[in-house]
Amino acid sequence: MSDVYAKPTTGAGPTDPAALARYTTLRLGGPAGRLEIATSADEIVQKMREAQRRDEPVLILAGGSNVVVGDEGFPGTVVLVRSRGLRVVTEGTETVTVRVEAGEPWDDLVAATVANGWSGLECLSGIPGSAGATPIQNVGAYGQEVAEIITGVQVYDRTDGTVGRIDAADCGFAYRSSIFKYSERWVVLSVDFRLERSPLSGPVRYAELGRALGVEVGERVPAADARAAVLKLRAGKGMVLDPTDPDTWSVGSFFTNPVLERSAYELLRERAADLGEPPSWPGAGDVVKVSAAWLIDKAGFAKGHPGPEGVAISSKHTLALTNHSGTASTAALVTLARDIRDAVHDRFGVTLHPEPVLINCAI
Repeated sequence: MSDVYAKPTTGAGPTDPAALARYTTLRLGGPAGRLEIATSADEIVQKMREAQRRDEPVLILAGGSNVVVGDEGFPGTVVLVRSRGLRVVTEGTETVTVRVEAGEPWDDLVAATVANGWSGLECLSGIPGSAGATPIQNVGAYGQEVAEIITGVQVYDRTDGTVGRIDAADCGFAYRSSIFKYSERWVVLSVDFRLERSPLSGPVRYAELGRALGVEVGERVPAADARAAVLKLRAGKGMVLDPTDPDTWSVGSFFTNPVLERSAYELLRERAADLGEPPSWPGAGDVVKVSAAWLIDKAGFAKGHPGPEGVAISSKHTLALTNHSGTASTAALVTLARDIRDAVHDRFGVTLHPEPVLINCAI
């Protein structure tokens, strides 16, 4: 399940209603063999079962905020998920658990939780897509990850044709990953989030956010202030969708930050000795997470770097690869991504991995 917020792009773009470029934030992707719309969990299951009876491959899609679709498109059924809504399923004196339909727009959900005095999602403001997509890659930003607050995911199991629940402990959450990301077995129907009853944010964990708020790491602020600060920071990096700004026609961060064993990190430091210390953060055990943006920049790909057909690195953020012209092909974007990956490996011996799901394309 790649994404779950169906909303055609506006402005220039393909007029063919089957063109998946109409449903991706990159504005890229060829035609679907068949397009279906599902407005509820029951309809998602129904559409899946109908496609299975036809023996057709199925792609679950929406606004396509974390998916790169090849120029040949998808030959089977594409289900556009438009389910909406959230409801409280458990209430306590200090927490509340809400069940959110897969197609609920993510930032609408974050805004609602902040308005209701529920803390835990505020630092994930401005991320495109929808609730059902968040457990797939364990969405995180500015020190928060959904794995910390998800209690369970309601799914359709394509293997045995049943609907059930997978508890958070069994979701295999890791850095930008889960059991859902590289498997077609499960389709997310809804997600349960446990939130704190508090008008204050969680402790600020990200130094950049702390500076924006004028507080030290570890302090708490009104959740509405944290949300506003995150939205401002993201907008400054082109990470809030804007139909008038080509820098936002992307999937956000295209590459994940590499997580290296200590020995590999020391080799990187040696190869980068003439450039200064690579920005890094200690991880669990003896691993180190390294800034992919720094590696890309030092390998010769600065903000705004052009690629073929008008694709380019965003002028605001090194990790965002954009369809800046609005008329490029997926092949052109893949070429730029491959050039970046290869240059980083040649210079530093580190392999970058894409964050979005790649459909009928590869780097």
